[in-house]
Amino acid sequence: MSRPVPLAIVCVALSLPAAAQSPRPDWDALADVETVEVLTLDADGDLRETTVWLAVVDGQGFLRTGSTTWGENVVRDPEIGVRVDGVDYLLRADFIEDEGLRERVERAFREKYGWQDSFIGFFRGDEPLIMHLLSR
Repeated sequence: MSRPVPLAIVCVALSLPAAAQSPRPDWDALADVETVEVLTLDADGDLRETTVWLAVVDGQGFLRTGSTTWGENVVRDPEIGVRVDGVDYLLRADFIEDEGLRERVERAFREKYGWQDSFIGFFRGDEPLIMHLLSR
């Protein structure tokens, strides 16, 4: 079992192009996890920790957001951290444009989170950013 990476190391690692010590997530094993912490850097360099939902499709992890500060952070720098059950993973977010994959990921969120997903969708908007989480 991997140990959590100290927050100071995560802050430094988020600003580096690659991380040598980051574990690779087993997305299938994490599929039932309700929420994860996304670690991004604000424009001023401050660490932002944001709790979000996770969807797993075909053994791959996905996040989604509307017009949020953490989403803007990921657009600016797709090198992010994701904390799951106390373990920090250093990842890269790849934005999904393929409509077929977007629909499958949206369906996975709807199936996992039910009516809450529909309710949140009202605030998130019709075209959320959908991110495929890739190991660095």
